[in-house]
Amino acid sequence: MGVALITPFHADGSIDEGALVRLVEYQISSGADFLCIMGTTAETPTLSSDEKRHLKELLVERVGGRVPLLMGCGGNCTAAVIADLQSTDLTGIDGVLSVCPMYNKPSQEGLYQHFKAIALASPVPVVLYNVPGRTGVNMTAETTLRLARDFDNIVAIKEASGNITQMDDIIKQKPDGFDVISGDDGITFPLITLGAVGVISVIGNALPREFSRMVRLALNGDYDSALRIHHKFAELFKLLFVDGNPAGVKAMLHAMGMIENQLRLPLVPTRLTTMEQISSILRELDIKY
Repeated sequence: MGVALITPFHADGSIDEGALVRLVEYQISSGADFLCIMGTTAETPTLSSDEKRHLKELLVERVGGRVPLLMGCGGNCTAAVIADLQSTDLTGIDGVLSVCPMYNKPSQEGLYQHFKAIALASPVPVVLYNVPGRTGVNMTAETTLRLARDFDNIVAIKEASGNITQMDDIIKQKPDGFDVISGDDGITFPLITLGAVGVISVIGNALPREFSRMVRLALNGDYDSALRIHHKFAELFKLLFVDGNPAGVKAMLHAMGMIENQLRLPLVPTRLTTMEQISSILRELDIKY
């Protein structure tokens, strides 16, 4: 279970480094296997270049190699992504997560050429990220498999297409050494039963101990126990995204007393009704943190 790490903010909009450090320690001590930093859940599009550089340095130093770090590095200008890879100090970074280009909607050949260029330029392993609900384009199983076969340093895909058939096709036909990772908490359990190796999780920010337990149980074939945890969190999975991500998980972390409930525009906090539902479910679950 990897955690798609949030970026906590103070009421004035500045980064709350103290809360971030506490959150990282909480996740590592609670069973997170790796951290995915500066991805979508981190509100990276609203961070300045200086903030991103500082956060990367802070997290590399704080984690200190205790768990691997996967860093977001993607965009819809191939040349700009390559320039980032070549100019960023990747010391302490174990791999990059690169999202399909958003908004300009490339063809499947365009997607292939984009990730080919990234694979050839990256000094660290590359994890593809397919999330058509955000990017406006779906990378098909055929394109994913072509990339997986052609480039040794493309090592995995974070699949968040919601298309179980497509994900299953990738799992069935993938080459050795290439992994499929769930990009959606709510379908992590069924994907693992099909052969996925884990998840890059949003709910893991708040409930890493419980969610990592579900992942491990499923990976070890104890599907009955894993399914019970999956069902226990089913309502929370919906609430986390009803008002957008990371508004839901920030509301949950705020209800747990870990962060201020602050996002940067154009994102805003969850509606009061969603916040009340999240708080109510957390009380019912009676999870200690």
